Amino acid sequence: MTPLGEILEKAIGSAGPLRLDQYIDACLSHPQYGYYATRDPFGAAGDFITAPEISQMFGELLGLCLAQSWVDQGRPGRFALTELGPGRGTLMADILRATAVVPGFHDAARVHLVETSPALRDAQRERLAQAIWHDRVTDLPDLPLFLVANEFFDALPVRQFQRVGDSWRERMVGPGLKSQFGPPTPVPQLSARLDDTPDGRIVELRPQADDIVETISGHIAQNGGAALIVDYGDWRSLGDTLQAVRDHAFEDPFANPGQADVTAHVDFEPIARLARSNGVAVSGLTAQGVLLERLGITPRAQALAENLTGVALDAHIAAHRRLTHPEKMGQLFKALALYANGSTCPPGFDP
Repeated sequence: MTPLGEILEKAIGSAGPLRLDQYIDACLSHPQYGYYATRDPFGAAGDFITAPEISQMFGELLGLCLAQSWVDQGRPGRFALTELGPGRGTLMADILRATAVVPGFHDAARVHLVETSPALRDAQRERLAQAIWHDRVTDLPDLPLFLVANEFFDALPVRQFQRVGDSWRERMVGPGLKSQFGPPTPVPQLSARLDDTPDGRIVELRPQADDIVETISGHIAQNGGAALIVDYGDWRSLGDTLQAVRDHAFEDPFANPGQADVTAHVDFEPIARLARSNGVAVSGLTAQGVLLERLGITPRAQALAENLTGVALDAHIAAHRRLTHPEKMGQLFKALALYANGSTCPPGFDP
């Protein structure tokens, strides 16, 4: 058993089973043994590869999308260019490089990064020396907010509830770090899901995501701006999507706590609903491949390919396919834009 597993076993032995979200939070964020607190998980040497690490085109296009939104909203003289969960800083570095051609954008931008991992902050400083770091979204300044969150919401812990008649049993983690379900109980927050959830099926909730969306949408409603959210998932949670990845392979989420990335698919419906209730406009949910094609990834790929040959060209072609093809990331990953009411929908998205 891992060191974190031993700590969790003792906690369960003394206080009883943990909720699933409490277990996930410990696996990812424990200050001594948490997954993100102790390592750089990205790239071939890590456990997984995200879109910015696959190709510079991803960040370039999202950056220009944000820049166009900034132009459409009257070029605010000072704004917070923000990323949630910036990884190694690759995405923001690509955004800054691409937007250097937009007159006035860099003069007005102040780069803000929301990151809790000391290891990842060190990696980000190598690329983004002028950034301002925050532990929480609530620490962001009171400015127009132009934000990107790529594979951020999937890492926020989920709670899982299995329908039993008109009640729900919550998934817990008990002795031996074994998954178990609690007793049936009504869950008012899930009352509306009784109509579309068959008996025995699981619905997932993400409480931390609700708080973050409330804060982001509040900033945009008050000050203007836009947020681009890209993640794997879909509209309306239904079914168990909990997974763990270690060394580029899936494994049991309860096998090696603290040593694997534990995530679940993102339910975009509550994100959209909360943002709208806060007075923010919300785009239609768009597949990543569709969004990137609308933003011009193929012409950009062709331009970059002109100076490539051999292995480098093959890798470039493979990266384009991986980002856009429906059988790769193109359909599994979705994108949602939140933007100031009355402003133009960010390019690439359907209003």
